[in-house]
Amino acid sequence: MHPLPDDIAATIEAWPKAAQVRFAALREALHDVAARADIGEVTETLKWGQPSWLPAKPRIGSTLRCGWHASDPDRFSLYVHCQTTLAEAMRSLYPQAFDYDGQRALRMSLATPTPMEAMEHCALLTLTYHRKSA
Repeated sequence: MHPLPDDIAATIEAWPKAAQVRFAALREALHDVAARADIGEVTETLKWGQPSWLPAKPRIGSTLRCGWHASDPDRFSLYVHCQTTLAEAMRSLYPQAFDYDGQRALRMSLATPTPMEAMEHCALLTLTYHRKSA
């Protein structure tokens, strides 16, 4: 597996165990999707203090971020770029998988099973957003 960057590891260490488990599932799915979709290298970084992924090559895809916040401790969120159609696409494909907030946030309860199919599809759509065939 890909080594977790130290700054991301330090960030998620402060999260509760359920959020860490959800993060690990998302990260594994994201790297699997990137390999299957022939995206190439994926950059892992912190953006706005949240773990984020984007293709290293330009004009392939968009950034996917995730986060957990103490102000909303029972939920884990995915964030897509608000000027894309990603949130709307996910809302139409998976209306029950997430609680949608505008054009950016896809939230899920930490008390329910991880919606793996929806998370993987979100990662694929996001990481290939600028490809004509995606």
